[in-house]
Order: sequence, then C-alpha cells, then structure tokens
Amino acid sequence: MKKLSALCAMALILTMTLSPTAYAAVPPPSPACYPTSVIRSEDGAEVRKIYDLSPEEDPAGIARSDFEQEGFRYTLVDLLKQETPEYEERYHTETVSIPSKSKDMESVLALLPTEKEFVTEDGLTGTLALQLDTVQIEVAGYGSSTKDVSATRSYPNLASQDTANIPKTIQDGGRTLTLQNINWQTDNTANMDGYAVGDRYTAVATYTGSATSSYVKGYTVIADYAGSVSRIALNKTRYVAIFEGTPLKPIEPEPAPDTQTPASFNWPLLLIPLGVIAVGGAGIGAALFLKHRKENKEETE
Repeated sequence: MKKLSALCAMALILTMTLSPTAYAAVPPPSPACYPTSVIRSEDGAEVRKIYDLSPEEDPAGIARSDFEQEGFRYTLVDLLKQETPEYEERYHTETVSIPSKSKDMESVLALLPTEKEFVTEDGLTGTLALQLDTVQIEVAGYGSSTKDVSATRSYPNLASQDTANIPKTIQDGGRTLTLQNINWQTDNTANMDGYAVGDRYTAVATYTGSATSSYVKGYTVIADYAGSVSRIALNKTRYVAIFEGTPLKPIEPEPAPDTQTPASFNWPLLLIPLGVIAVGGAGIGAALFLKHRKENKEETE
C-alpha cells in the first residue's frame, strides 16, 4: 500500500511539472484571413474563395471548416497556392529644381530634357514628360561687392588757404565721400617790392569713400514632370480554397390544421400498449410457474 501511494505521489509531481511546458508549447492561433473575392458556380455545386496574402500573413488563418449557404453544405476539398504579381499604376507628378547661371529661357530649356525616368519613393517607375507651362525661374541669391571711389571738387576765389572754408564731406551719386586731400592753386598775383604775392586761391579738394553694389549669384529653375508610373511586385501569394457543395434535404412542411385529408391510423401507437401487456403477462406466468414448481418440490420431500 505504501509503494502504491509513493508511485501516485511521484506521478502527480511529474504531471504538475510537465503541464506548464505542455501548455507553453501550444502556439497561439493565427489571425483570421479574409478572402479578396468569392466565386460561386451557377449550379451552386462549388465555391472558390480567393485569398491574396502578403508575406506577413499566415495562411493558417484561412477558414477550412464546413459552412452552409443557399441550400448547400460546403466542404473544403482543395487549397491551391500560386504566386501572383501585383500590378500597380498611377499618375505621378515630380517637381525638379536645378541651378542655372542665366535666366534666358533658351538657356534654361537646354538644361531640361523633354522626358526623364523617375523612381518614386515607394518603388514605382516610369517615363515622365516635361510640363512647359510649369517652368519657373527664380533668383537663387544675391552677392555684394565693395570698391573705392573718389571725386574732386574745386573751390576758387578763396582769400586764403584756410581749410575751414573747404567742406569735409560731400554727396556723390548717393554716397557720402570724405575729404582726403587739398591742392591749392594761386589765381591772382601782385608784385610788391619785387616779390610776387598771391591774393586769390583755388582749392582742388579730393574726396574718397567706398561703394557697395549687389549682384545676382545665379538662378534656380523649377519645373514639373508628369506621367504614369507603375510596378509589378511579386509580394503577394494567392491561395484558392475550393469548397464542394452538397444539397441539403428539404424539410417537408406540416399540413395546415384546416386540411381535409382523413387522418391515418397510427399503428405504432397501438402496438406499444399491446407489447407492454404481453411483457407483463409473460412475467406473471413465469412467476406462477416457479411458485407452483417450488410447492410440488416441498410436497415430494
């Protein structure tokens, strides 16, 4: 008895140890797959369900159980697998931007081919045509340059060489120039005691400064190319589930209560009580026979 109890305990411990492992080994159910189209034959004898699955979808999610529809019960008889290309096409517009040194339209069009191959971000390719009405030319940017400039001014008929009479700045072409140098010239001279003495002066003043000018660094040409792009990608797997249909037996409608059809005699209902009576009679007869036999045996003894 002790050995039997020990064996039972060991079996219980082993079962408890292995149960979590067994449960963990059961994979989770695959997500259900839905058909992209369903084709039913005219006579209803066959239904084909077509599934186009991506590489991430598990075909185990395809429904395989029987189902009933429009008087038929359908059973899966075959599941076909085939690679099918997925074709995609759409109208696409691509905007290009290229630099140009000139804004002359003839020079700009020389930079733009009439047709160009393009590949979209999602992998579609196609030859797109230049849309001439979309060509635009924009200034790419401006630069500046600085240079030295100078100007001279003459101030005649001055009584002395006094620089206070000479302007220190002047305006020239919208720029402010600063006095840089004065060249004095004598206009009239007088002879006093044998010496020539100037009595009028002309100041020739030189002014200098800087001039900053801007210029266009270049141009940017913007244009659209448009057309159809497409691709054929073998990234779908087609499964065709073929179900064979079996007609369901029609259910006969019950007769209406007001139907005048004569009621037929139900013989099985009559045979049931007769059978009960027969079984009961046989049981009573057997009991009486055994009792009578027992009494005869006692009298003989």
